[in-house]
Amino acid sequence: MRTVAKHIPIKWLPDPEKQDYPGAYSYLTLLFEDEEVQWMVKKLKKAPVLPFKSKDIFRASALALLPPENFHVHRDRQKIESGASLSPILLVRLPGLARVLIADGYHRMCAVYSFDEDAVIPCKIVTGPVP
Repeated sequence: MRTVAKHIPIKWLPDPEKQDYPGAYSYLTLLFEDEEVQWMVKKLKKAPVLPFKSKDIFRASALALLPPENFHVHRDRQKIESGASLSPILLVRLPGLARVLIADGYHRMCAVYSFDEDAVIPCKIVTGPVP
């Protein structure tokens, strides 16, 4: 069940934090060979930050939405409520599967969605290797 929250402005950092890239690397190595992961992370670092609605990221990822009670989602919700800025999320487009991987920022996306499914999330997105 989604939490209905009063309108709270969601603040964002201009760029992902340094630790987001190793997080993306760690996740992506479960799915791709190391050489491909290095290439994607390098591309992510150079990619521009683009806006996407949280509901569209959620749908394109085909992931389950974590509840606000999830430890990490709750922590990110607290950051939003306190006015702290969140880090943009890192996405990898998989054209062969017509979906997007959330390489880093899944909990942030779930936290934002729990406040406002139409909220715009700044993202870096690259196209992954084509099979």
